[in-house]
Amino acid sequence: MFKKIPGSYVLLFYIIVVLGIASYFIPAGTYDREIDTTKGISYVVPDSYKSVENTPVSIFDIFKSIPEGMMEASDIIIFVLIIGGAFGVIQATGTTDALIGNLVRKSLGNEKTIVAIIMTLFSLSGALFGTAEEALPFYPLIICFSLAMGYDKITGVAMVLLGTGTGFAAGFLNPFTTGIAQNVSELPLYSGIVLRVITNVIFLGTSIVFVIRHVNNIKNDLTPSSKAFEDFQSMKTEHYRVMAVLVLSFIFMIAGILKFSFYILEISTVFFIMTIASGLAGGLTPGRISAEFVKGASAMTYGALIIGIAKAVSVIMIYGNIMDSIIHALAELIEGFSPVASAVGMSFVHAVLNIFISSGSGQAAASMPIMKTLADMSGITRQTAVLAFQFGDGLTNLISPTSGYFIAALALGDIEWKDWLKWFMPLFIALCAEALIILIISTVINYGPF
Repeated sequence: MFKKIPGSYVLLFYIIVVLGIASYFIPAGTYDREIDTTKGISYVVPDSYKSVENTPVSIFDIFKSIPEGMMEASDIIIFVLIIGGAFGVIQATGTTDALIGNLVRKSLGNEKTIVAIIMTLFSLSGALFGTAEEALPFYPLIICFSLAMGYDKITGVAMVLLGTGTGFAAGFLNPFTTGIAQNVSELPLYSGIVLRVITNVIFLGTSIVFVIRHVNNIKNDLTPSSKAFEDFQSMKTEHYRVMAVLVLSFIFMIAGILKFSFYILEISTVFFIMTIASGLAGGLTPGRISAEFVKGASAMTYGALIIGIAKAVSVIMIYGNIMDSIIHALAELIEGFSPVASAVGMSFVHAVLNIFISSGSGQAAASMPIMKTLADMSGITRQTAVLAFQFGDGLTNLISPTSGYFIAALALGDIEWKDWLKWFMPLFIALCAEALIILIISTVINYGPF
């Protein structure tokens, strides 16, 4: 079955074409929106949906949506290219190989424990800070570490992606999903945290067990010990200088994120400065730094461009004025259901919406004003509606081909979407089953405060 799934570029293009054709048949419509000037977020006004004149998308516009999507996603595209360039320069100094060799030597016999620790740390970052794109710089290092331990690239990607993904989905303090959704639903900020912490433990624990079972089944001729001692040199003075630059850069970046709201542009700037400083600290000439940066960035071209194509999915819906129509139709589908069915239906609706609106904060702002009203009408708590949103959005982030950061993560690991799908599907089904049970429990106990 998975062999018949087209590659990521082709699949996304098919989705864009289908949506372009759909603009001729789906009635155009729009919601009124209110802008929160303090947060810069546009919220949908409930019960304000109205039909507008159809704007069918032309063949030219179908192709036009792709470069426009790339332009709209240019910040993340540039971010990925800079990450690739930075890693290329750092690798050229020999620091990466020396550091990983040192780490592997110290972790011999405890490799699976290290896997669990790494996933837990990334899960906490997803749950506390809503880490997604911000984790992209760590993929190359963790993938190299995974290979050095005798594992594969999927293990390296999974440690970061499933770590951040499970934390993001549970989101007990996630400001971009839980925070905005609770604000829209007029709930006390971060209320109901106990159930979300329990959810995080369940999702993370299941994922760790799945990844460790995978590494136990890997047949690799290179054991961690042989690879560590044969392929990697020892740390030298210049490597420690580069490490000092990296540590200081990451401390500055984390402080900027927490204190000064650094985002993609500022983080990219930090990485660019770090690249130059690392190259010089590692003894590279300016010419070599430039050449290695270009080489590293070029290796990220596949992943960088596919982010723009994923963004074109929402662009084509805006062209055809069908995004709000889809939101409205999905909301109407679950109106009048029983409380349990409504909760499950809401999660399914958000999973579908995540294909079209891959931004968690954007989806919360667009859909939660409607979902909180449906929750009141269906006899479920607004807190349960927020939980349904978190699960529908968060879990599909680990599988949706239109999610820019997810596709970028796979690109950093040189993994095709269909290959990830084949590997990840058993775990995805398990996580969805757990989410379903938690939603049923939250409905039965009237998970609140309201």
